[in-house]
Amino acid sequence: MKRNPLLAGTLLLTAAGFVSRILGFFYRIFLSRTIGAEGLGIYQMIFPIHGIAFAICCGPIQTSISRMASADVKKGRSAFRTGLAISLCLSLSLMGAIYAAAEPLARYVLLEPRCAPLLPVMALSIPFSAIHACICGYYYGLKKTAVPAFSQLIEQLIRIGAVFLIAHVAAVNKRPISVSLAVWGMLIGEAGSAVFSFLFYSISTGGKKKRSEESGDGEEDEALQEEGMGKKAIHRPSFFSIAGPLMAMALPLMGNRLILNCLQSLEAIFVPNKLMAFGLGNSESLSLYGVLTGMALPFILFPSAITNSLAVILLPTVSEAQALGNQGRIQRTIAMALRYSLYMGILCIGVFTLFGDALGQTVYRNEEAGSFITVLAWLCPFMYLSTTMGSILNGLGKTSSVFLHTAISMLITLSSVVFWIPSYGIYAYLGGLLLSELVLAFLHIHTLSGAVPVRLNLGSMLMKPALCLAVAIGILRRLEPYLEGLQGALPTEFLFVMVQAGILSALYGGGLLVLHRGRSERSGAARE
Repeated sequence: MKRNPLLAGTLLLTAAGFVSRILGFFYRIFLSRTIGAEGLGIYQMIFPIHGIAFAICCGPIQTSISRMASADVKKGRSAFRTGLAISLCLSLSLMGAIYAAAEPLARYVLLEPRCAPLLPVMALSIPFSAIHACICGYYYGLKKTAVPAFSQLIEQLIRIGAVFLIAHVAAVNKRPISVSLAVWGMLIGEAGSAVFSFLFYSISTGGKKKRSEESGDGEEDEALQEEGMGKKAIHRPSFFSIAGPLMAMALPLMGNRLILNCLQSLEAIFVPNKLMAFGLGNSESLSLYGVLTGMALPFILFPSAITNSLAVILLPTVSEAQALGNQGRIQRTIAMALRYSLYMGILCIGVFTLFGDALGQTVYRNEEAGSFITVLAWLCPFMYLSTTMGSILNGLGKTSSVFLHTAISMLITLSSVVFWIPSYGIYAYLGGLLLSELVLAFLHIHTLSGAVPVRLNLGSMLMKPALCLAVAIGILRRLEPYLEGLQGALPTEFLFVMVQAGILSALYGGGLLVLHRGRSERSGAARE
């Protein structure tokens, strides 16, 4: 693990991501049965505003801090302090603006007046998100993923605990539970993770200073021996000397993300609106949107805990390799990310197409959720590919290419919302999602292959996992008569579905392992 920080960091973030998402499933189930599908739809409607705010004051600055810390560890702490100050100023300004303009934003921007009381509560969470994002960016740059991983878990635990407690108090006092329950949970969770990460940073920094004073040595990156004197002069980079390069890096990212978040926000706002144009009522449109975004998509995004964790670590790793001129490391990183993104995406196609309907019924008691999961399963390989390849392109400095590709992808999705949904309904939107992710993955890989001389054997990377999946499904079908007895012994249908999915995954992974071992043995024999 110490010799391979990329693997260690990815495993740690993946483990935290899986635990967090498992907890999130129980949370989603609770919300779906507490505030209903329509309530989930209204809750999801506030995220366009949240996404735009995050794009302005959190995401770009987090990435810039990460890149500066990975490129020069000595300036990492100064970059963090400067970025945090800028991010907090921006977030407090946005918080005040959203708080004051909640009603017109809900009525004229989100086209849903019932979001008005939710926006002020959401606005309060933005400064906490800024603190959390900046600290995580600093530790990502240092390739120390423990703090981001644990803060992610703590945020989820505090959010779920707060929501359960509020719901319990409301039930005891016989008060109705509204959508605001979920928004208050989001605020409390963000506050908890920000406090945890800030306390950890403060304690660890204070401990280093204390050890430095006891040993009589100043911090290497902040102290220089002054000639002819017995004291050490502390030379820290000024705020403006760091702010200039930091914002020069962050502003293009900010502009890119702001445009992309605006496109994504238009998509989220127009989906319920265009469903009404298709012939559905307001309540029915919001319910369908809630089922899609609050029930089906979380299942599809669940395995992306692996690719998201890998993407977070890939950016500083590739940036560092590029700074050192290590082309071989970049090529190996690209090949590994491409291979395992495809392996996992193809497995997810098998799992979600086979068990999507059963998952929708057993988890949410909703047939539409199961249908959406089955259709969205085909997104997985392209979604996971675009995530990892996009992070590598960002690490290589190809941020403008990533922006252009993502904008094209979002315009395809937005076009499907505006032009196809009124005629063909929600499944036209799902088709648009699939087409946009396919185009995005292709554009990323095409640009990457032109930037780095790496050999991408897509035929082998596709055929091997497809063959293993087909064999695994065939074996699982043969085992079905023997599994019928187990179905009756398990307390819930959901556990039986999970056992079947686990068997399929084990067979698939075993097949890939056999193929890889055979290839390694043939390569060894050829060398001999």
